[in-house]
Amino acid sequence: MAEQSVGINKNSDPEATRHHEPCGKALFRPLKVGSITLKNRITMAALTRNRAQGTYPSDIMKEYYVQRAGAGLIVSEGILISRQGTEWPLAPGLWDDQHVAGWKKITDAVHEAGTHMYAQLWHTGRTSHPDVPEQKLSGAPVYAPSAISARGGKFRQLPGAPGYVTPTAIDDPWVIVKQYKHAAVNAKKAGFDGVELHGANGYLVAQFLDNNSNKRTDQWGGSVENRCRFGLEVLKVLVEVFGSDVSVKISPCGGYNDVGMPLQETLDTFSYFITEAEKLNLAYFTLVRYAEAFDVVLDGKRRATKFDVLDAFRPYIKKAKLFLNAGVTPEEGSELVEAGKVDAIVIGFNYVTHPDVAQRVFRNIPLNNVPDIKHMQTKGDADWSTGYTDYPTAVA
Repeated sequence: MAEQSVGINKNSDPEATRHHEPCGKALFRPLKVGSITLKNRITMAALTRNRAQGTYPSDIMKEYYVQRAGAGLIVSEGILISRQGTEWPLAPGLWDDQHVAGWKKITDAVHEAGTHMYAQLWHTGRTSHPDVPEQKLSGAPVYAPSAISARGGKFRQLPGAPGYVTPTAIDDPWVIVKQYKHAAVNAKKAGFDGVELHGANGYLVAQFLDNNSNKRTDQWGGSVENRCRFGLEVLKVLVEVFGSDVSVKISPCGGYNDVGMPLQETLDTFSYFITEAEKLNLAYFTLVRYAEAFDVVLDGKRRATKFDVLDAFRPYIKKAKLFLNAGVTPEEGSELVEAGKVDAIVIGFNYVTHPDVAQRVFRNIPLNNVPDIKHMQTKGDADWSTGYTDYPTAVA
C-alpha cells in the first residue's frame, strides 16, 4: 500500500520496527466474511469526517482511505441514502450517478492498495434539522417513526445552535426501505464489497427498534416483532442486492441520540432482531458495547442501559461473524479472538489519528499520535488535509 514517507514517530521505540513475530497473532489470521477473505481481523469503523464536496466524494477522501488500507476491512463513513435524513454538513451520499462515480474512484484505489471496503448506509431520521442545507434542498420534513423529538443535541453549524425538532411521522416506511435498496444498487455499481446497515447510535433503524422513539400502532410499531420489522425489511432488500455481503451495526445499550430501553426490553428486542437477521445469512454483526463517551446525561442521569452486550447476544450469533466495537484495544481484541468470543475487532478513533493502525499493532508500536480535535470535522478556514490526512505513520 501507499504510505506517507515519514520516519518513526519520535515517541515510538525504534526497536519495535525490527522484524519479529507479530504482536497479537490472532488478529492477523485471515477471516472469511461473506464472499471475501480479510487479510487480518482489524477493521476500520465508519467515521464521519465531513470532507465531501457537498454530498459528493472528494479526492482527499480517496487519499484518506488509501492511507488506511492496512485494515482487513474498511467501512466507509456513513453514506446518506437520500438528501432527506441529513445531520452533518459535507457528508457524502449515494443516490445518483455522480455519487457512484466518485465512490468508484475510492473503492478502486482501496482495492489496488490491498484491502476490502464496505459502504455504511445511513439515514439519520429524527436527528436531522429542517434548516440543515441538504435537508432544506430535499423539500421534505424531518422524518421519524413517530412524532417524538429526541432530547439533547445541538446543531452547532446552524445559527444559534438549535436543538432537535419534533419530526413528522413517516407515513409509509416502505418508501424509505426502497431508498435503502436504491443506495445498495448504487454501492454495487461503485465497487463496494458489501454494505453495512447503520442500525446503531440512535439513527433511523435504532429509532424504529426503540419503544421510546417508536409509538406506532401499525405493523411498524408496538410489539417487539413490529419494532424490528423496519430494520429487518431493510436488510432483506440489501441481501437482494449483495447476497451474503451484508452486515448490520447495532448499539443495544443506547444512550447516544436519546435512545435506550430498560434491560429486559432491550434483551427481548435485540435478541429477536439478531435471531431474525441471522436467518438472512449476513456476513457479520457489529456489536457496539457500552461506552461512557456515547452515554449522554439527560435530566441529570445517564441515558444508556449499561450491560455486557457480548455476554448477552453472543449466543444468538451462530452463522454470521461477530465484530466488537467501542474502546476495544488490540491487546484485548487479540485475547477475545483467541478465546473465540469475537471474530474481529472494530477500531474507530485510533483510525482517525493513525493511518497505520494494523502495521503498528503488527510491530508492537504504540498508537501515540496526538489527536487534532479542532479539525476532527472540517473547518471552513482550514486546509482539508489538516487533522485528516496529515497524521504521521510510524512504519517506514
